Amino acid sequence: MKNTPPPNTADNKSDPPKNDAGRVSMLWATIEHAEELANCHKSLFDPPWDQASFEQFLAHPGSTALIARTGNPQETVGFIVGQLAADEAEILTFGVRKDWQRLGLGRRLVEGLKRAAQRGEAKKLFLEVADDNMPALVLYSRLGFKDVGRRQAYYKRADGKTADALVLSLTL
Repeated sequence: MKNTPPPNTADNKSDPPKNDAGRVSMLWATIEHAEELANCHKSLFDPPWDQASFEQFLAHPGSTALIARTGNPQETVGFIVGQLAADEAEILTFGVRKDWQRLGLGRRLVEGLKRAAQRGEAKKLFLEVADDNMPALVLYSRLGFKDVGRRQAYYKRADGKTADALVLSLTL
């Protein structure tokens, strides 16, 4: 039997994964990030929010937002926008680019907004999600959100169909 040496691992270095969540920075988003947020939102939602909508939300004194960025030059791979009012906070919009999903970025973004809401003395964090968005429902369940309501036919799809919105709440 011929004894062949193992391949030289120095010659077969594996490249780091293309989408390495450990290489993503979470930054506070400001009105200057509105265009980036709108572009990322457009890749995830129909109808998307435009730059002016993000500028309006980010200009509100009770708003808080995080943006997930990676690479050189930097590219936006996720975001979350929320609002604090009295002792409640709400996630207004949230998304992770499809090629970056299931890497823990969604969890990091929601947890970041949750910490900001707690610092703002919110007692509850609310959000709405389509009842057919199973990946999001699994994430929210794992984070401790509870179903507290339903809005019939809330989301209008491009194909004319509708989906109910589930109202979820997390006690902070």
